[in-house]
Amino acid sequence: MSVLIFDSGVGGLSVLREARAVLIGQQFIYVGDDAGFPYGDWQEAPLLARIMSLFDVLMNHYNPDAVIVACNTASTLILPALRERYTTPFIGIVPAIKPAAERSASGLFSVLATPATVKRQSTKDLIEEFATDCSVNLVGATRLARLAEEYMLGRAIDSAILKDEIAPCFVESAQGKTDIITLGCTHYPFLVNEMRKLAPWPVDWLDPAEAVARRALHQLQQSNATPKASDHTSDIAVMSSGQQEKARKRVLDSFGLVGRDKAITEKLMLINR
Repeated sequence: MSVLIFDSGVGGLSVLREARAVLIGQQFIYVGDDAGFPYGDWQEAPLLARIMSLFDVLMNHYNPDAVIVACNTASTLILPALRERYTTPFIGIVPAIKPAAERSASGLFSVLATPATVKRQSTKDLIEEFATDCSVNLVGATRLARLAEEYMLGRAIDSAILKDEIAPCFVESAQGKTDIITLGCTHYPFLVNEMRKLAPWPVDWLDPAEAVARRALHQLQQSNATPKASDHTSDIAVMSSGQQEKARKRVLDSFGLVGRDKAITEKLMLINR
């Protein structure tokens, strides 16, 4: 059986890491749309059209047993259209608002995400459903995903910029202090250790990756579909830009994504034009 994990770059590797621990024995196909990164800079209509075009190619080529859309911005935008077009189970990722509301002792927590994610109605709906008794601070970080991508590729990042990006998450009032920050972008978990160093006080950082992996397992268990044959035996990575940057290759290889698929990469690159 195969599971396709889709992200705007290499941030979805945080989800792949958890998925491997839960979805034992699956072949993973990791697709990073680095040519379209970062998604937070896009307007909704062209981004929707781009992602649908990518999936038209990917689904026809791989026909996976399940798909994890490991990008908050994409998940809040694209999932209804994908589920309408395909019968394959699609599992999205959303900010961990429900567990944050359940665990917050002060009732003050922040959602750290891209500007697109914090503006989505789906994010507001989660707050309305699960966190009406809490004070929820929505923080749209404009530079954090790019910082995380650079950090993962082994490049130096500016701590001052990182500190500025997370500073609005920390709120102090008569009610108390922010005690939880839920990470609304799959890139962010790779920066958690750096963010802890810069935080004005300790908080819990919630990463929804494990919950997404378990939901994918449940979907596969509930599906009656016959596992599909695959031409690939190893886990593979496909980057939409087709660039063979050494730093990115090193990161993908370190996650065991040693296979590449030149044919599908060339098809995705046509969408970039």
